[in-house]
Amino acid sequence: MSGYVRALAEAAREAQAVIAALDADARTRLVAAMADAVDADRVAILAANAQDLQRARDAGTGGAMLDRLRLDDARLDGVVKALREIAALPDPVGQVTRSEVRADGLRIERVRVPLGLVAMIYEARPNVTADATALCLKSGNAVILRGGSEALASNCAIAASLRRALRECGLPEAALVLIEDPAREHVLELLQLTDLVDLAIPRGGEGLIRFVAEHARVPVIKHYKGVCHLYVDRAADVALATRLLLDGKASRPGVCNALETLLVHAEVAEVFLPGALAALAARGVEVRGDARVRALWPGAQAASEADYAAEFLDLVIAVRVVDSLEDALAHIRRHGSDHTEVIATADAAAAEAFVRGLRSSAVMVNASSRFNDGGELGLGAEIGISTTRLHAYGPMGLESLTIERFVVRGAGHVRHPDLLD
Repeated sequence: MSGYVRALAEAAREAQAVIAALDADARTRLVAAMADAVDADRVAILAANAQDLQRARDAGTGGAMLDRLRLDDARLDGVVKALREIAALPDPVGQVTRSEVRADGLRIERVRVPLGLVAMIYEARPNVTADATALCLKSGNAVILRGGSEALASNCAIAASLRRALRECGLPEAALVLIEDPAREHVLELLQLTDLVDLAIPRGGEGLIRFVAEHARVPVIKHYKGVCHLYVDRAADVALATRLLLDGKASRPGVCNALETLLVHAEVAEVFLPGALAALAARGVEVRGDARVRALWPGAQAASEADYAAEFLDLVIAVRVVDSLEDALAHIRRHGSDHTEVIATADAAAAEAFVRGLRSSAVMVNASSRFNDGGELGLGAEIGISTTRLHAYGPMGLESLTIERFVVRGAGHVRHPDLLD
């Protein structure tokens, strides 16, 4: 190993102690200053993003990947808005989640503290540079970022703005480290730093996440693929179900909370599918279905079994007719990725059985899959959506970047006073 990443991580670790020691107001002012800096530097950020987009087009990149890479004024407005929302959120550091006084007067508390140094390894989306930094610093952590080479210019421009805010607040710039060298050996080095890195979070394609999980010696929370399902129950309102389908699939197909599979109860298939699939097709969505789907809507292509486990991240959807709620649950358990599942139904018992029958990070009842998002769920933004069942599951916001420890307050209490006589 070159030691290049270790030196960066050592500096970040020292800076983290400074960030963690700040009071809540100071961390709030820091994130607000970061929002101001990104807003002020939007011309430079968008120019850098244009460079990344042109390189991507020259390399033949298109579709969902190009969409994830793209920034414009509206998306940059969203980044700034997310930073301001993070700044306004309650600071979790120091929060007492449990307090009790024992019979002998000993006070026992559980208190939230920062994780420490978080390594974020991600692809394409340059907004992650801002979101991850703000969430980590607001929660008292430092962050070391390794974005994809396809977004290098954008990430560098955003990181420069964020570091300027750190500098203007009199805080160490090393609290935010961006690894600008895209060599994969630096990722390997980062993943071995068990004495410095407290948590690694990979966010991107399946290949990246598998690479990190297989090579890391530090703890990893995986933000795995989103094979998200909509199940249209026998008691579904057809118009409502169609709204959920169109929003979940066609609004932005290249994101992890987009729908990939549609399951329809056989009793409503004839009424629901022709109109719903025609509406998808009108929006450019390719439909792949089983024999019963194709009989009701001949425009569908034949679906393979692999299609039902696919994260298309594109204007493609797999469709299957099922005979019962139990069949829908069995299909999701077999092919799902524990990300987001949706049921459309007017039957409260069916909705409750659907919720109880799945272990996915988010289950939606008569609401779009697109709501499984940190901002939509009140977290301000997210560092990602965890599909790993550790201390965090689902969208990870400020609280998920802290852990609880015990603080015990006594007055000379000892466990074995008889030994002191």
